[in-house]
Amino acid sequence: MSLTFTLGALGLFAQPTGFGGFQMPKVDVRCSQKIADVDYAGDGQVYHKLDIYLPKVEKDTYPVVVHIYGSAWFSNNSKGMADLGTIVNALLDAGYAVVTPNHRSSQDAKFPAQIHDIKGVIRFVKANAAKYKFDPTFVAVSGFSSGGHLASLAATSGNQPQLEGSVGGNLQFSSAVDAACDWSGPVDLNYMSCGAEEDTWNHGPEEAVMGFSFKGNEEAFKYLNATTYPDDPPVCIFHGTADNVVPSCQAPHFYGLLQDARVDSELHMVEGGGHGMNMYTEETLSAMVAFLNRVKAEKYMAK
Repeated sequence: MSLTFTLGALGLFAQPTGFGGFQMPKVDVRCSQKIADVDYAGDGQVYHKLDIYLPKVEKDTYPVVVHIYGSAWFSNNSKGMADLGTIVNALLDAGYAVVTPNHRSSQDAKFPAQIHDIKGVIRFVKANAAKYKFDPTFVAVSGFSSGGHLASLAATSGNQPQLEGSVGGNLQFSSAVDAACDWSGPVDLNYMSCGAEEDTWNHGPEEAVMGFSFKGNEEAFKYLNATTYPDDPPVCIFHGTADNVVPSCQAPHFYGLLQDARVDSELHMVEGGGHGMNMYTEETLSAMVAFLNRVKAEKYMAK
């Protein structure tokens, strides 16, 4: 099936349940404080707003996870549906501050605007650590679907000037991250047919974000891929075997490349898991937290 959303899928995403698995319209986010609609770019645009959630257990500082919603890059204002009742709550319970940003959609601007926004968020987190009780020595990214793509790309392209941009300024701070969690992300848009000799994939969403057709421009599309870039902090990958929106082959493909490069990485294939549906289980959420805790502890011990 194509990654392109049908009208029905777009309708589902627009509802309060959210695209990353069914959630109640008003999710009980287990936080001590929510700071809403922070303008990380300073331009007043809705696509440059983020929300901050701090854990219930109050501390002087918190390690941070930036979690990015999925929308096939079509939405510029879905931070309120960024897996709040599942991934975000699990991270808050584990003591992480969580930042959920909006970013420009494919209708607002073409790539690399989307990754420029996310890198602007990462720099914002580091630049404003004291103000929001962030620990800037551990900043991770996470994301579902196209958010998983952006999280993975932020991880692998931490030292790539052509993808840095200047959103929000704070250019004295690095946009490199300490870890990434990829939930069902399309990380290699040149591998959507899973290595088949004939590419039968409908590349609609990625063509929309790039601004030109895939056929005949295959090399140019590698610019979009997380698998293109060499800067690899630890990465944890989750994907359902029954995903009918993003091919599940994306996950072992990405994992294999990371392993070949000797990058600290984990792969969690969820038997029967769909595109968000049946993915956020106690087992997978615990695996995400355990991965981040391990990477964080190893970094702190290495100091």
